[in-house]
Amino acid sequence: MTTKRSAPDLPSVPFPPYSAGLDRPGRGILLSLASTLLFSVLWCCVKDLSDRYPVYEVAFFRNFFAIVPIALLLAPRRSWGMLRVRRISGHLWRAAIGVIGMVFGFLSYHLMPLADAIAISFMTPLVVTALSVPLLGEKVGIHRWSAVIIGFGGVLVIVNPSRGMFTPGVSVAICGAIASALSLITIRQLNKSDPPLTIVFYFTVFTTLFTALPLPFLWVTPSGADWGLLVLMGLTGGVGQYFMTRAYGLAPAAVISPFSYSGLLWATVLGWLLWNDAPMPHVFAGAAVVIASGLYILYRETRRKARVTPPSRSAS
Repeated sequence: MTTKRSAPDLPSVPFPPYSAGLDRPGRGILLSLASTLLFSVLWCCVKDLSDRYPVYEVAFFRNFFAIVPIALLLAPRRSWGMLRVRRISGHLWRAAIGVIGMVFGFLSYHLMPLADAIAISFMTPLVVTALSVPLLGEKVGIHRWSAVIIGFGGVLVIVNPSRGMFTPGVSVAICGAIASALSLITIRQLNKSDPPLTIVFYFTVFTTLFTALPLPFLWVTPSGADWGLLVLMGLTGGVGQYFMTRAYGLAPAAVISPFSYSGLLWATVLGWLLWNDAPMPHVFAGAAVVIASGLYILYRETRRKARVTPPSRSAS
């Protein structure tokens, strides 16, 4: 029986493990910032297009046009054999969960200010930590449980239920964050046997197929100008995903992850410029708590990995 060499498990991010041979933190940080900016452009396209088209149709084009940059990345490698996977069912399951998270996330951008929706989405790492206990059998200590509880308190600050802010948009955003967390957990399992570009490829192909299923019943023909936004949305999503994946290959997660939170800054600026949406102070306060909790969990996870990793130049 032939066994494949599996990749090591990951902390809480869907990207390749850090390699000491590719220790280029400066370049990794720049790629992370660029990817977050590209994702912010995608968010704005989604928010604008969802006013005129069904969310499923928007999600379809986001995935369909994202195939283009992924195919361009695969073609020069001439290693199509990397598309052979051990368990195709795992990729199907991940895509199904991913579609749910994507649709809920896109709908939240439509129902509430962009910065508010992005702030709530930051609870995803907290949900990953909480669900890793029953789903992955991981042990979570008192420090990380405390961070999870405090982080969820930050989400309540963002939602501000005492002022009647628990709107349908908030409910949808929370459901999207939970579905995204389940998708990340699935990626952690897939990373043990399949390379990141393979995972991204199958996710994009399967989500394109899944979101195409209801199109005959929901289709609205895009206008000429909107075609440009649909293409831009897909390309920024595909390129942004690759930049983020590459960033985590150039530097440790502890270095790269904090810069992904710059998305809140971009969402705030773009939301204010395009829709005159200015987040309330409680949104920033709650987001600060959620971000701090997520960074603390990352810190504890990094320390745990360092304790179980044999001493080496990369495990300092």
